[in-house]
Order: sequence, then C-alpha cells, then structure tokens
Amino acid sequence: MASPVNPKRVHTLKERPRRGGTVVYWMNREQRMNDNWALLFAQSLAVKYASPLSVVFCLVPEFLEATERQYRFMLTGLESLERSLAAKNIPFHLLLGAPDHALPRFAAQHDVESLVTDFNPLRLPMRWKERVTDAVNASVYEVDAHNIVPARIVSPKQEFGAYTIRPKVHRLLPEFLDEFPAVRKHPHAWPFPVAPADWKAADRSLRIDRSVGAVAWCSPGEAEARAVLERFLNSGLPSYDARRNDPTLDGQSGLSPYFHFGHLAPQRAALETVKREGRPVHLIVQRDKNGSAENRGNAEAFLEEMIVRRELSDNFTFYNTAYDSFDGFPAWAQLTLNEHRKDLREHVYSADDFEAAETHDPLWNAAQRQMMRTGKMHGYMRMYWAKKMLEWSASPEEALAGAIRLNDRYELDGRDPNGYAGIAWSIGGVHDRAWFERPVYGKVRYMNDNGCAKKFDVKRYIAEQSGG
Repeated sequence: MASPVNPKRVHTLKERPRRGGTVVYWMNREQRMNDNWALLFAQSLAVKYASPLSVVFCLVPEFLEATERQYRFMLTGLESLERSLAAKNIPFHLLLGAPDHALPRFAAQHDVESLVTDFNPLRLPMRWKERVTDAVNASVYEVDAHNIVPARIVSPKQEFGAYTIRPKVHRLLPEFLDEFPAVRKHPHAWPFPVAPADWKAADRSLRIDRSVGAVAWCSPGEAEARAVLERFLNSGLPSYDARRNDPTLDGQSGLSPYFHFGHLAPQRAALETVKREGRPVHLIVQRDKNGSAENRGNAEAFLEEMIVRRELSDNFTFYNTAYDSFDGFPAWAQLTLNEHRKDLREHVYSADDFEAAETHDPLWNAAQRQMMRTGKMHGYMRMYWAKKMLEWSASPEEALAGAIRLNDRYELDGRDPNGYAGIAWSIGGVHDRAWFERPVYGKVRYMNDNGCAKKFDVKRYIAEQSGG
C-alpha cells in the first residue's frame, strides 16, 4: 500500500532496522479516526509491512489548568473513538500516566517496531515526544495532521505576523489541501490480548479540579463536530464576515473546541468550504491588488481565521519556546512595557478579583462570566479581556500568568496555541506593531469600552451575560 500521505507531512524522529513487529499510532492532539493523516500514515506502514496496528492514548492525571470541563469533553470523545476504531479492526489502548513512562513499557510489551505520533508544538508534549523517542526501540515518526500546510514546511522560523506567513501558506495550499482517503478495515489482527478501556477507572485516576463542570451547549465527538460544521456552512458562513466580531450575535463557527481536541480536522473544514464555493482555494483566498481585506467574501474571511491565523499560532508556539512568558514578547514590546512598569495604575486587581469577575468594569465582568459559565468567550472579547488584565495588574508578568490561568481553566479550547498567541498579542504585542504610546501599555495596542461600543451593543452583551 503506497502511503496516501504527502511525505512532507512526515518528520522522522528516529529510524531502526525492521524486525517484523507491530505499528502503533500514539494519538495525542488529533483525537479522531477520520481525516487523520497520522493514522493514515500509520496504517499505510502497517499494510506495507503486513503488521498489526493499534492506537494508544496516554491519559495524564492532570494537564496544566485543565478541569472536569475539559477532561469530560475529551474522555467522552475518546470513548466513542474506541468504538469507531474497533469497527476497523484497530484496537484502542488507554494508558494511564505520562507518555514518557507508560509508552516505553507498552512498546516493549507489544513488540512495537514503528511508532507514529501527531504534531503538537507545545512545550510539554514536545518534551514527552523527545523522551519517548529516546526510550523506545522503534522507528518514530511525527505527522503534522493538524495544520493544512505542515508547520515545519510553511516556515523554518518564527514569523513576524499574519502578513509574513500568509503568502507562504497561500502558495502551498494547492499542494497540501487534498482530500482524505478513508481508513480501511485493517487486514492484520492485533496479536496481543485487548481489554476494553475502563473509563470509570480512568476517571478515578484524574487529579483535577471538579468544581468547573461540563457545559451543555457543545457535545464532543467526531459525529457532532461534523454536524456543527454542516450547520455553520449552511447558516453561518453566508453572513460570517459581517457577524463574526459582534459578541451579541451567533456569528462564529463554534468549531474551536473540535479543532482543539482533534475531533475535526481543520483541513476537512477547509475542503467543505471550498466545495461550497465551487472554485479553487487560491481564488477564494485571493485579495485585491492592494492586499486589502475590505469587502472580502465570507469564505475568504473564514479561511483566513481558520487557516492563516491558526497556523500562525502553531508557528509561534513551535519556534518560540517562551510563548507563555514575558521573554517571548518581541523586543520592542519588552522595551516599552519595561519603560512603563512603574506607571500609576488606576485599578489593580488580584487573581481572585479577576476570577470572580469583581472589577469596576461591567463589560469585562460580563466577558469573564461568559467564559466561566459556558467555556467560551467571544473572540473579540478575549482581546479586550486580556488587554484590560494588563492595564489592571501590577506587572505584565502577572497579567500574562493570570490570563493564561483563567483561559486554560475555563475555556474548552484552553491550553492551545491559539490561546497562547492571542494572549501574547493582547498583552505583549506578538504579531502586532508598535502603536501610539500611553501609560501602562506603552506602545502595545490599546482597547477600551468606548471602542467596543462602536462595534456592538455593549449594554445588550452585559445584560445577556448577567442573566438579565
């Protein structure tokens, strides 16, 4: 079986001589069976070498600030995934514990010859990958199944902003935006005993905060992700560009949790969008001769956010190891924020004040309450929310740490490159330029409630998030 995967998606981490063992896909970021280049590559290896194939997921008992909200969404999705894989004769193994401890033991016990994993640019998953690669006696391959244009291919360095990565992504889209083949029923049986995952034991193994509960508006899993995509394409895309920045309207796609947990491939969303448009992707994303984004089409606006901005975030977190610290800000932003460290702040709030939505600003409080209650803050409000934390915190470092903690604790799509990049843009000028200088912010872009009032009905938003 020739591999259906563009070889540029595959990054070889280690090669060992073949010895006739098994092939394992170590699933991490891409928690789905369909439209998954990493699983397709693993199956192509297994078919080529007449090897058994299985999928392994390592459940860590705690992960950054994740709570019951995020773990419940993830575990429910994995439980349905186990059933889907079984129908394809691909066993699913749920291992409890950190990958660098659990996976080498599993690999030795199950004669793993080839280990395939997916691309994740964040620090901790990268560290796990390095340790597992060192520990296993197997060939190890990383497949970028998240980005349409693989992060390692689109650029070899951190990009300055959307304007520098955009032409690189657009140039390569025709090469990489190809249709997915289906996963086959695997022809070679797994030779070792397989017990169904004990989901109750998995839940008991968690050491997480249970006080932040699951949300009802968003159901996990591949089938639900595809249904949400279809609803958006039918009813949301035709007015996307006009409605997406108004927090009082249901104008966004609602796909971010599914992208984050890997229940939906961004490439599938792009493919379906292109099909609806009926013209090649390079024509959809084409701007006018002056490069203006004004009067662009809805499909272009959606693909800009879903491809360019999202892949810019992966680029940032992959090439900037300080993506969650002050040291990760550009030099101009560090300089200006340092120059304004001692500026008088009209309001200074503690971490508890922020979390409880107890500031003087009803708009900020409304955004915080929306996030706590629903697990999703509107994208436009996330910018305002983070910038005001800079203005009302004792230091930029305190603002950054506080914003990341709250985002990762409450947002369904927390602990994501998009979140880190968005907060770094708001507080530290990442992917932005210097603006007019002002107290506290220095030359970092400023936002206020008057600016929000010019874009949407602020009073309505506050009333909605207050239950009134």
